[in-house]
Amino acid sequence: MIQQESKLKVADNTGAKRVKCFKVLGGSRRRYAHVGDIIVCSVQEADPDGSVKKGDVVKAVIVRSKSYIRRSDGTKIRFDTNSCVIIDDKNNPRGTRIFGPVARELRERDFLKIVSLAPEVI
Repeated sequence: MIQQESKLKVADNTGAKRVKCFKVLGGSRRRYAHVGDIIVCSVQEADPDGSVKKGDVVKAVIVRSKSYIRRSDGTKIRFDTNSCVIIDDKNNPRGTRIFGPVARELRERDFLKIVSLAPEVI
């Protein structure tokens, strides 16, 4: 469950290392975001030679969450970190590589490019 002021790791090679969420998209009263939801973030830590800089405002999609993801077959899955991938306006990833596994729910949310770049889909 991601909300305002949540800090997330970035799971791509755009140069950002940590971001802080300041808006969950999808409604004016929406408080929490889960895997597959789009959030607006501010870059808190970044590499000096990356494509995004510290202080940039970016959109990101959540790919891993510490809170449980309940699936229709009754199983629950959770990850050890809250992570996101920075995207552009057309929901394509800005980086060229994705680090670590991503949840299968991204495929249902039409983030097929992120799923294809990921080394493992759980």
